[in-house]
Amino acid sequence: MPQRIWMVAVICCLAANIPAQDKNDGAAQSKVLALESIWNMAEEKGDVRALDMIFDDSLLYIDEDGSLLSKSQFLARVKASGTGVQAITTQSIGVHAYGETVVVAGTYRVKGMEKGKAYLHEGRFMDTWVLRRGTWVCVVAQSTPVLH
Repeated sequence: MPQRIWMVAVICCLAANIPAQDKNDGAAQSKVLALESIWNMAEEKGDVRALDMIFDDSLLYIDEDGSLLSKSQFLARVKASGTGVQAITTQSIGVHAYGETVVVAGTYRVKGMEKGKAYLHEGRFMDTWVLRRGTWVCVVAQSTPVLH
């Protein structure tokens, strides 16, 4: 009988912590979604400084063509593209928090001009964010084009 009481006490303690974790997960998810929006705005404006602050130095970016870019390579590409990007919109399909890690998956649409020609890129993305020294930073990002 004492063992059963102990088990019930453990289960009650674990259950009491679930809402707190859910609340923390919700806050983390909200912060990361805000950073995803900042990313879009910064890329639209070619704001390499803002992007530098939200990407971890170890960033690995898997581009639409399958190439692997480091943080410095990604930032250089944004800087080189100038203001060719006119609009970036994303729709989150899923946001999942795992303690100090948040994964965001969704769809994106990028409109822009390159060499005088309009373009529209659509696809899916997955970004992985971690909490480092109290700040959320993106450590891995991946884009996959959707072909029509």
